[in-house]
Amino acid sequence: MGVRWGGISVLGDRPILKLALVHDWLNQIGGAENVLSEFLHLFPDAPLYTAMYWPEKSPPALRRRDVRTSFMNRLPGVMTHHQLYFPIYPLAFEQFDLRGYDTILSNKSGFCHGIVPPPGARHFCYCLTPTRYLWNYHDYVQREGIGTLAHRLLPLILPGLRSWDFAAAQRVTHFAAISRAVQQRIKQYYRRDSTIIYPPVNTERFVPEGSPEDYFLVVSRLIPYKRIDLAIAACKRLRAPLWIAGDGRDRPRLEKMAGDTVRFLGRVSDDDLPALYAHCRAFIFPGEEDFGISPVEAQAAGRPVVAYAAGGALDTVQDGQTGVLFHSQTTDSLAEALRKIDDISFDSASIRDHAGQFDRETFHRRLLAWLETKDEGM
Repeated sequence: MGVRWGGISVLGDRPILKLALVHDWLNQIGGAENVLSEFLHLFPDAPLYTAMYWPEKSPPALRRRDVRTSFMNRLPGVMTHHQLYFPIYPLAFEQFDLRGYDTILSNKSGFCHGIVPPPGARHFCYCLTPTRYLWNYHDYVQREGIGTLAHRLLPLILPGLRSWDFAAAQRVTHFAAISRAVQQRIKQYYRRDSTIIYPPVNTERFVPEGSPEDYFLVVSRLIPYKRIDLAIAACKRLRAPLWIAGDGRDRPRLEKMAGDTVRFLGRVSDDDLPALYAHCRAFIFPGEEDFGISPVEAQAAGRPVVAYAAGGALDTVQDGQTGVLFHSQTTDSLAEALRKIDDISFDSASIRDHAGQFDRETFHRRLLAWLETKDEGM
């Protein structure tokens, strides 16, 4: 579908003069940056516009790319305390000069959808979520653990930023959402329709391996909203072995509540993770995520997932076929779901096949097809 991007290129039957990529900020590597890496792979000639860029904390591939930053890149402390500068992100993105581009692809969870496209250009926004701290402030605070100063200041500026955020969303030509939950938020907050394009998961890394062992598995950052405490409480009640891979600020609290059946593995290397997935009894996903990469990785390894029935898990886990969904974030509900695992005959090959619809190649095809979307009235 896509040929070469940058200069004169072609997408389907439509000539593309020039494409620009836009990303919120670059001071970490996470799910948003994994999506960005696929954009960079698909569009090797496209420049990248972002509010600020910290090379040492960003994907290494960016060091070979044309990264264009805003005035915010020079502000003191912005790399480590970017939340304090939220009020001026709209100005930073609106000041980018995108003349000469006819296609803009943004990767948004913050403010980058607020760029102002030049006349005649089309803006495709891949929306990881509507700006979380504007529309779901308490959830954002729980997720990010922001400092006291930011916690006091941010509520004062929310009404004005919500108005800007909504207006900026109306400048977008087409939205894509990463899950049905995000699609519903785009409709609720922005009053816009969207196409679902699931994020890319490197499923090739994971394959079924022999017989499972007797442990449930969690792979996660250890922070409160992930609800690892719920997995610990349920497994303690069942006297079931639970292995927890990952680290984070919630680890001391979780270790205090854990019993002798819970094992903390700390950070697990990329090389060791596939076997850990492949040999677990089942993978536990007790929190609510916009999408959730780890449940797909576990299914790519042929293992069932026990997940809270909300957010992206409703898109990725098939109840009774590739896992079990529980409907209340309580110890009772999760413990009952864990008991059901032994009553269902899961097929590793079928679970693995299901995970294939979330692989990188599928993402590439759907994204490029979306970029061929015809505008209304065209």
